[in-house]
Amino acid sequence: RIAFTLDFCAFDASLPEYYKERLLAASHHLISSDGVIVIKAQEYRSQELNREAALARLVAVIKDLTTEQKARRPTRPTRASKERRLASKAQKSSVKAMRGKVRSGRE
Repeated sequence: RIAFTLDFCAFDASLPEYYKERLLAASHHLISSDGVIVIKAQEYRSQELNREAALARLVAVIKDLTTEQKARRPTRPTRASKERRLASKAQKSSVKAMRGKVRSGRE
């Protein structure tokens, strides 16, 4: 197997400054402290295939680190889900209430 190591310096890249800052601020395990992304590929027997695999992984890492996640909008439970929850609680409560001792009417 012929391994291929790809060193990508984020400082020298022709990326927008915003992306460079995001890459350098990320605490990804492939990014060193001086801003170099190191990717080693050795899954194929040819160096050319390993080079292509390393480039594909580099593109995936850059896309992952530069895409901004959508902000989560908090949602509230719907009225129907609240009613289902309360009905379930009432049903469980009645089942537990029936577990008590049976009393005869003569005593």
